Amino acid sequence: MSDGARLVWFRSDLRVHDNPALLAACRGRDRVVAVYHACPVQWRRHDWGAAKVGFVQRSLRALAERLDRLHIPLVVDTTCDDFAAIPARLAERVRALRVTEVHANREYEVNEAARDAACAAALEAAGAALCLHDDQCIVPPGALRTGAGGWYRVFTPFRRAWTRRLAEEGVPAAAAAPAPRPADTGPVDVPSMAAWSAVVGRSAAALPGADRADLWPGGEAAATARLASFTKDRVCAYDTARDRPAIDGTSALSPYLAVGAISVRRCLAAALAANAGRLEGGNAGVITWIGELAWRDFYRHILHAFPRVGRNRAFQPETERVAWRDDPEAFAAWCAGRTGIPIIDAGMRQLGATGWMHNRLRMVTAMFLTKNLLIDWRAGERFFMQHLVDGDFASNNGGWQWSASTGTDAVPYFRVFNPVSQGEKFDPGGAFVRRWIAELAEVPDRFIHAPWRGGTALPTRGAADRSAYPVEPIVDLRASRARAIEAFRTIRTG
Repeated sequence: MSDGARLVWFRSDLRVHDNPALLAACRGRDRVVAVYHACPVQWRRHDWGAAKVGFVQRSLRALAERLDRLHIPLVVDTTCDDFAAIPARLAERVRALRVTEVHANREYEVNEAARDAACAAALEAAGAALCLHDDQCIVPPGALRTGAGGWYRVFTPFRRAWTRRLAEEGVPAAAAAPAPRPADTGPVDVPSMAAWSAVVGRSAAALPGADRADLWPGGEAAATARLASFTKDRVCAYDTARDRPAIDGTSALSPYLAVGAISVRRCLAAALAANAGRLEGGNAGVITWIGELAWRDFYRHILHAFPRVGRNRAFQPETERVAWRDDPEAFAAWCAGRTGIPIIDAGMRQLGATGWMHNRLRMVTAMFLTKNLLIDWRAGERFFMQHLVDGDFASNNGGWQWSASTGTDAVPYFRVFNPVSQGEKFDPGGAFVRRWIAELAEVPDRFIHAPWRGGTALPTRGAADRSAYPVEPIVDLRASRARAIEAFRTIRTG
């Protein structure tokens, strides 16, 4: 073994299987050491909440155990409050360990890209190189262009180009974990995971949201088990079951993809195995799920090509002129799941209690906030990020801008979901609503999605810790829809 070393810098890739940075660092006979920088102040700036921070902690603990079996120590660096402190700290570690190469998987957000540029300069001055690898996407951002050489702005032609590239060049293989390193790696200072609590405590205030370790076990083994269960039992019905929040019809892999506890390439490989290797045709459920993996790639391509979306800006610049309403009371009711519209409130309560929300309801609740309440999508985007265990900037931003009609491939501004109809269509009988809104448990099926239609004599009940469910919605759906359409029409004609 040589006297030098290689460093693997883990970020949103907390796994050992199919990890390009880890595999590259393990080539050759140099010592290999891993590091993760815990940055509590940066977490708060990026609206991480208790659900995501707790999930990252559990995934890191699982990663440390797997790396230990490979004889690779994981240093959980608790000295950097934010990204600005990382370059100097990384250069210091490089000098101490005589590191020649630092390997990391590329991240596409604006702050992360700036951090990496600063780290590359600091490492060069310290005599080491920062080697970045593509990992987060099946097709790397920048690899697909239109016939005119531009960026894809609409999903459907992107999906066609994405599928064509994979068919022509082959689906990228999901690599195995590297072989164990020689055991004599030498001493290295590895802070205990017990330091994590102190790190979180350095945040300016308690992290928002609830951390449900019982629902979201961290790590690669949990992710692998969920993928196997989904592709064995549920993926073939995904095209229809995914829209029904009362049933277990989704993969629930989004938290694991968000922190990189499983690679998107492994997900695609499992989907293809369930569809006789076909990217097109075959089972409709599998093809629909592959489409969701393509959507995930698409939003990262948009973030790479149009960095303004990472700077709190609308993808469609003209929509910056929409006259959003300032209504703190309505926003608070939406956050708390007390709008008086059951499917909205059930989704928001699911989010608050579990750190996750069914994707159909993410669209419905987002459109209600931005259209019926006419509240700026950025307020909802931030609230979701603060509470989601699967908080992922590109996907969250893309979904919110789609719902608000400000983004790429966005729903036309004049198409506004009716939340009552959505509830009746996707939660017939109201099983999901009753699960999350105890006050409506005894409401007849025909009124469960619009209890105000049954009058005030409906058998609603108040829970012990809150008042009875609102008798009327906080907004008239028809009038508020017309208001939203006019607000968007004004920016196009004014």
